[in-house]
Amino acid sequence: MFREQEKRLAVGDECWAMWGRGRAAENDHEFNFGSRLGTYVDVALTRIDDRAGFHSKAATRRLLAKLDEVDPDVVHLHNLHGYYLNIEMLFQWLAKRNQMTFWTLHDCWSFTGHCSHFTYVKCEQWKTHCSYEYKCPQKSEYPKSCLFDNSKRNFDDKRCIFTSLSTDKQTIITPSKWLARLVSQSFLSKYPIEVRHNDVDHAVFKPTPSEFRAHYGIDDRFMVLGVASPWTERKGINDFMRLARDFEGRLVIVLVGLRRNQIESLPQGIIGIERTESRKELATIYSAADVLFNPTREDNYPSVNLESEACGTPVLTYDTGGCSETIGAMHDSKVIDDYEAAARMIADMIGEWQWG
Repeated sequence: MFREQEKRLAVGDECWAMWGRGRAAENDHEFNFGSRLGTYVDVALTRIDDRAGFHSKAATRRLLAKLDEVDPDVVHLHNLHGYYLNIEMLFQWLAKRNQMTFWTLHDCWSFTGHCSHFTYVKCEQWKTHCSYEYKCPQKSEYPKSCLFDNSKRNFDDKRCIFTSLSTDKQTIITPSKWLARLVSQSFLSKYPIEVRHNDVDHAVFKPTPSEFRAHYGIDDRFMVLGVASPWTERKGINDFMRLARDFEGRLVIVLVGLRRNQIESLPQGIIGIERTESRKELATIYSAADVLFNPTREDNYPSVNLESEACGTPVLTYDTGGCSETIGAMHDSKVIDDYEAAARMIADMIGEWQWG
């Protein structure tokens, strides 16, 4: 979002970036309309009523007041979930105006009754109506509900709200062909759909020498890297545990993005690092690795694959979501089907590395 703003400002357009969670505004064309307390309240309410996207009215009023002041000709939406926005209020504002709306989707939340991804549990109710055939299988997943299951109601409301704009006033953008295919099967299919692959900042993500290996005592051993946040079974953390057992003494695994309690329970052979907000630091870690292994079971268009290749490190990734679309021209980067294929590839890499 911020890189898009920089490009627009560079060519003389007036461009604003607005968001509801995270850092404070740093210039007069940025606006953080949320608050930490408001987010906490939204999370608490969602835990009870399973109505993600229907709270945060005060924050959304601040957003709409700023939009009235700015009076944009074009509105470009990104993620609308995350406990900071009221989608009904936002789309009522959009529907009353004559601006063009572009909406970049980064997951599947917009056309489901609850979840942001459904590949792992193989649920396809979103194609017709969530919670009609059976109850939502992911009520306890993000955005987690501890009490009620309102996925059926959410589906009806989101379908009504998100299709309230005329087809000539809204375009859906997806980072992957995979997500575009899903959107074309959803209630958003009436809108034009464009695929625009994400890119990375090559001024930051590039081969970057550092003392990372020496600092962690890796030295000249073969290094397999994993990057995610949060690390869960869906992100493939169990495959790294298996890799550590199967290749004990033959490689070192580095996992970035772990929680502190996860780091404390890691087996021998795995180095754990908490999430870093420094892209430059991340570039040094990518550059230090021999291969990035991304065993995700559920993803759209993972930037970690792009960042790794930009730093000169090949990628092994499962054929999940849009992962295959992220692999570039690096000879050693491969799209694989399962852990066994990954283990064979890594064994071959270690062999070549030892003889090289």
